[in-house]
Amino acid sequence: MNDSGTGLWASKFDIPDNLEFLQPGRLWWLIAVGVLLVAYVVMQFIRRGAAVRFTNVSLLDKIAPQRPNWRRHVPAFFLLIGLAGMILSYAEPAAATEVPSERATIMLAIDTSLSMLAEDVRPSRIDGAKEAATAFLDGVPAEINIGLVSFNGIANVRVAPTQNRAAVRSAIADLELGEATAIGEAILASIESLDAFLDEFEGETPPARIVLMSDGETTVGRPDAVAVERARQNNYPVSTIAFGTDNGVIIIPEQNEPIAVPVNEDALAEIADATGGEFYEAATTEQLTEIYADIGSAVATEEQQVIVSAWFSGRAMLLIMLAAGLSLFFSNRLP
Repeated sequence: MNDSGTGLWASKFDIPDNLEFLQPGRLWWLIAVGVLLVAYVVMQFIRRGAAVRFTNVSLLDKIAPQRPNWRRHVPAFFLLIGLAGMILSYAEPAAATEVPSERATIMLAIDTSLSMLAEDVRPSRIDGAKEAATAFLDGVPAEINIGLVSFNGIANVRVAPTQNRAAVRSAIADLELGEATAIGEAILASIESLDAFLDEFEGETPPARIVLMSDGETTVGRPDAVAVERARQNNYPVSTIAFGTDNGVIIIPEQNEPIAVPVNEDALAEIADATGGEFYEAATTEQLTEIYADIGSAVATEEQQVIVSAWFSGRAMLLIMLAAGLSLFFSNRLP
């Protein structure tokens, strides 16, 4: 859909989806266009009858053998279609479209447990997580507020919700790993940060969501069930991303032996299902980046009715200009 004043004709010819008219009563003016069409057709028959009755046809053939034919009707056709387009524009057509939500808030919760050292995801789980989260920041509209929580054995709010992308980007780059995994604490910390931020808004509460990425399951802190219940009470969906593969292995220097760190998809799926969020699986950095992009487009936009009068008026303008040009070309006069 093109509702700007440029590119009115070149890109798309389809009528915008989900079209409705905010002033449908003005569409009655289309009857006037229909009346003009009928009048034009009737006048052609009247003119033809008069010409046959009062004109010496054989003499006319000698004097003006190249009489106007179907071409003289083309400008009138485009003129009427153009007028119909102007009336449609006058009725204020609108179409549902996704626009940036200026008040939406997303809280990113990123796992920084030692299992994120695994290199089953190249270059490693933690490096892939940082890369994907940074790409996410670049993709969502600037109006969206983004916060960051990191969690291993404890959960820390690194950045409260903000539109300052540089602050969030810097915090992502500085993430460091630690022992254990406290998913429940990460969700609760995210909720507290969202509550503090959203309390500043008056009226309707802005849309908010927690996006939690992890490769494991809760080993310390409050249980997931406690955090899930709190998220449900506060109406914060928690979308979860299981990042990694079942072949993940890490080696802790002190132990000097490999430790298997498979991903626990079931625990993360339960959190998403219980809170009304979405569950995703990512086995590569590219997949994680795509998932973040999908989440961003779903949360960071909202459906609104957008006036698309320019779609109709622009094309109507071109049709009327075309009618005028053809009339000048065929008959040396304007219609």
